[in-house]
Amino acid sequence: MSDPFVAERDRLWGLAYRMLASRADADDAVQDAWLRWQGADRDTIVNPAAWLTTVTSRLALDRLRRRQRERENYVGPWLPEPVLTEHATDPSELAESLTVGFLTLLERLEPTERVVLLLADVFGEPFRAISDVTGKSEAACRQIASRARTRVRDDHRHSRRPVNAEERTRLVDAFTRATLLGDLDGLAALLAPDVTLVSDGGADQHAARRPIVGVERVSRFLVGVAGRVGGGTTTEPVWVNGEPGLVLRFGPAVVATVAFEVDAGRIERIYIVVNPSKLAGLR
Repeated sequence: MSDPFVAERDRLWGLAYRMLASRADADDAVQDAWLRWQGADRDTIVNPAAWLTTVTSRLALDRLRRRQRERENYVGPWLPEPVLTEHATDPSELAESLTVGFLTLLERLEPTERVVLLLADVFGEPFRAISDVTGKSEAACRQIASRARTRVRDDHRHSRRPVNAEERTRLVDAFTRATLLGDLDGLAALLAPDVTLVSDGGADQHAARRPIVGVERVSRFLVGVAGRVGGGTTTEPVWVNGEPGLVLRFGPAVVATVAFEVDAGRIERIYIVVNPSKLAGLR
């Protein structure tokens, strides 16, 4: 008979990553859940999947609370640690909740709000189970979920048609070519009028300290950055958190990821991560 933890591992990791927006922290939370599973009295656990979900969620909530001050003192714009996925997101809530834009929106929530919203609206957990995770009543959890929805609703991006692999390659190739050639008109043709670029370098890596808005400003910023890219750097089209993007590598090391939000064939948002600590685990 297969081990329930093995069957649930990927789902638990996905849950922890959405709560923590960190690959390393998600790994640690799932590892800690495995240790608790190893020490549990299995005969008393009626529903192993629910038990593992509760334990992993509690561990993630504890980590979120400990990290709150660290997030508040972060230098420059904060973006989640990127993950390279095998394909584009589909229109489901589970897929949408993996995107960089949605994970960034979740940062405006308090730790308990974030966990409640994800468990209720993304993973479909009953409020009885959410109450066990948070230590709050079911009624309180319903109120928390409602409040959290209101806090993210105004800026939640409208539903977009997923980009297929062929469209991704064409878009990313055109973006890369125009950027490297300094083709401002070519870039402008790819960008939405109100395009926004957010870059995350943390404390030690140079990046724009504020979001950049508008076709002209974004285009000039990108061309300026491309002019500073050293020889030997390669680019590759990929899916970043389920959306079109690319990775920049110097040798085997990933030195940057770029993720695009695309609607009607135009890039609406660009998310660039150059913080080395957020890229260290990528291959």
